[in-house]
Amino acid sequence: MNINTIILQNRRVCNLIVRRKVKQSFDIIAEMLDNVSVESLRNEFGELKMTYLNILKYTVEGINDPERQKVYLKLLRNILSLNDRIKQDILAHHSGWYTYSVRETEHREEKLRGGSIVQSVDDLVFKSRLDEMLKSADISKEGSDSMNPEEIVRLCGMIFDHLWLTDHYGEAEESLFNMMLDSGRFEWYDLASFVSAVTLSNLRIWDTTKLRLLAKLTAVKTSHVAERALTGLIFSLYYYNDRLSLYPDVIDMIRELGSDRTFREHSRMIVLQAVRSRDTEKLSKRMNEEILPKVVKLRPRIDDKLDLDKILGENIEEGQNPDWTEMFTGSEEIFKTMEELTNLQMEGSDVYMSAFSGLKRFEFFRELRNWFIPFYPDHPAVDEIFRDEILGPGINELAEALYKTPFICNSDKFSLILNMKNLPREQKSMMLKVFRMELEGLEQMKYDNELTDPSAVFRTNVTQYIHDLYRFYKLSDFKHEFDDLFTSKLDIYNSLFYREICGSAKDDRSLADYFFSKEYYEDAIELYNSVIKSVNDDAELYERAGYCYQKMGKFDRAVEMYSLATLIEPRIWTLRKKGFCLRKLGRSQEALEAYLQALEKEPDDLNTILMTAHCYLDVDRYDEALKLYFRVEYESPGNVKVLRPIAWCYLMTGKYSEAANYFRRLAKNGLTPYDRINMGHLELMQGHTQKAAGEYISAFDGGELTSEAFINIFNEDLPVLTDGGVNPDDLPIVLDYVLMSLKKA
Repeated sequence: MNINTIILQNRRVCNLIVRRKVKQSFDIIAEMLDNVSVESLRNEFGELKMTYLNILKYTVEGINDPERQKVYLKLLRNILSLNDRIKQDILAHHSGWYTYSVRETEHREEKLRGGSIVQSVDDLVFKSRLDEMLKSADISKEGSDSMNPEEIVRLCGMIFDHLWLTDHYGEAEESLFNMMLDSGRFEWYDLASFVSAVTLSNLRIWDTTKLRLLAKLTAVKTSHVAERALTGLIFSLYYYNDRLSLYPDVIDMIRELGSDRTFREHSRMIVLQAVRSRDTEKLSKRMNEEILPKVVKLRPRIDDKLDLDKILGENIEEGQNPDWTEMFTGSEEIFKTMEELTNLQMEGSDVYMSAFSGLKRFEFFRELRNWFIPFYPDHPAVDEIFRDEILGPGINELAEALYKTPFICNSDKFSLILNMKNLPREQKSMMLKVFRMELEGLEQMKYDNELTDPSAVFRTNVTQYIHDLYRFYKLSDFKHEFDDLFTSKLDIYNSLFYREICGSAKDDRSLADYFFSKEYYEDAIELYNSVIKSVNDDAELYERAGYCYQKMGKFDRAVEMYSLATLIEPRIWTLRKKGFCLRKLGRSQEALEAYLQALEKEPDDLNTILMTAHCYLDVDRYDEALKLYFRVEYESPGNVKVLRPIAWCYLMTGKYSEAANYFRRLAKNGLTPYDRINMGHLELMQGHTQKAAGEYISAFDGGELTSEAFINIFNEDLPVLTDGGVNPDDLPIVLDYVLMSLKKA
């Protein structure tokens, strides 16, 4: 059985149902049912078909049923639910995935305990059993101290697996969270991991109860819980966006949550951070192919400049900071690049993915839950290093500094700790000293950030968590079992959820401006167009929209936006951009008019002068073009490129000696194949056929020009040559002479 086919069939059914194509979805479900192991799924399918046939019959017969729409929506939801459960049943029995092996193990252990922890039939029975289990494990305010760390880890693992692997939640799961939050005996890092389990579970199989639980947890004050709950909620609502129209109760919940300003602001932070994750692969590639090789080349200079041989001396903490600017003298490009990366890091971009991607092979990461544990100094993985001869005495400072640093995600912090015990002694000592020096600075930075930005902690935790999720989906051994969210466009701003709570013109403009600044023009234009519907007197808005279309190559739409901007305020920049796009569209006369308007406003701007000259050239007004090209030549005497259009203008106006003079001046700096062709045209128009052929042949000398390209250029210029007095009957002969001469050579 092809598991990928089952997954695709499941998605097709979802797409069909949200488009109200029930019959087609039934055909696919019937095919999927051939592979299920549970007979009740087939029976339920038969009941749904019967219900739908009755709806069809009553509708066609014209029977008026005020409840029909509600029944129809419920039917669609039930079909989606059946479709999901069919997929889960087939995967459980045929995929061989880790997910279902863990669930099978959990079920076996429940039987050995004399009863199932998960009593999906009776949530109250489940709650009773859970309470008994927790009581026997001494998770209570009075007796929690008697439970050893191994038992706590085992119990937390059981809870995580239950929350992750339960398809549909009931009252028991909500009671479980209430008990854990109220007891005060579960640590913040365990609670945070449980929230991730709920998110994974909901992304595995849709359940509105899970959504409501995540929504409730967004208000919890425990560190990392609200951040993860809101991230999970937003990602879930985005992932299942097409379904939301079938669940009015979920939409009502979204609207209620969105009435809170802080909730909206936090949601925007998560959306922005999700968008930033799209740059991770590009940043990693840049680090590996551009930045790191340059740093390696700088290594000897860095050693000399920073005196690295003595950096571990006794007075290291009293030494002065190195002069980085001086060190990078002669390598300004990499200095600017490192500065750019620092700025990207400060705003939350994932610059460490490439550095840590190779450090995920430790046994620690072979347990799925560990990808979702926030880093904390007392974690058993940190405790192991206490036994290290070098690291042991300073592990407290190291772990505390790692815990407080905002720039490294939790997964990478564990990677760093796990890798440290494998380092040589010297590197271990250096790491300890560096972290001791950093600890005080990190504490001050954390204090300053929280003082100036009330959302600093939330933003940091969300940034780290999304980086953790990115690593899980890209690097974990389990990644093939999960639908990778980060391969999608992550245009959460287009989802029903976002439009409901953050869809104001102000919100859209703010997000669009961010996309614009990051050159995400396709994202930006969607939002700018939304804003334009309610704002029609903002020239800059139309300018930005026009620029987006221009960068996307949609020049006609760009012209439309630039024209609207100039009606409000005819700025020089806009007129020039409008002229550029018109010229791209071949609307040369209109382009000329736009540039002339710009030139009138800014008569001394060389770029405007040059582009206006080009437009005159396009419309065959060579004398006007020459006047402007001469201005450029005069104002910019070292600009050799301006000689080329001047030579062409002289050629087109029949001033052959002047044209030849400019071609000679151009030749001093090297001629392109196109220059050689134009010089051939000049000779041919003067009746020097042999010289012309020689120039044409010389255009091939550098190997850049192909015969096909030459033929195309020559044919395009036929009107120029005939207008210049060349006998049209001679042109095919000249062309063949050149081509046959090339073959002889």
